[in-house]
Amino acid sequence: MELQLIQEKIYHIRGQKVMLDFDLAALYEVETKVLKQAVKRNLDRFPKDFMFELSKEEFERLRSQFVTSKRGGMRYQPFAFTEQGVSMLASVLRSHIAIQVSIAIIRAFVLMRQHLTDYKELKESISAIENDMSIKFKDIYQVLDYLLKEKERELLQKDRKMIGYK
Repeated sequence: MELQLIQEKIYHIRGQKVMLDFDLAALYEVETKVLKQAVKRNLDRFPKDFMFELSKEEFERLRSQFVTSKRGGMRYQPFAFTEQGVSMLASVLRSHIAIQVSIAIIRAFVLMRQHLTDYKELKESISAIENDMSIKFKDIYQVLDYLLKEKERELLQKDRKMIGYK
């Protein structure tokens, strides 16, 4: 299972990284209907921090990302599964493919979390460099500003009409 393919199916909804039921069904090689039935039969295994149903507005905002037709297909709003919900799905579906796919998905979530941590550290380093440089360049900007204004003053002096004796 290619991690990049999985990462493309991870969305940021309600402040959480989630995967949608139809994407998971495709990865697990089952119909979305079968996946939803398995979840509904085991709802006690999926608390709100493991899985939630998207609102119509949330789904409409995401719809453009997966290019689906407005006519046909979905009668119900999709379920969104967090990392914990995805790992719980493997125990509910109980197939060899489900276990392998869940492992790959968990690895993708972990990799994304690692990239986020690396990005945060890089952002902090850049911010520290910017602060240091802004202090150093502040003096340079003041000197340049003074020189530019001096040049303007000289030009104004040249353009003035001379008064006095010739």
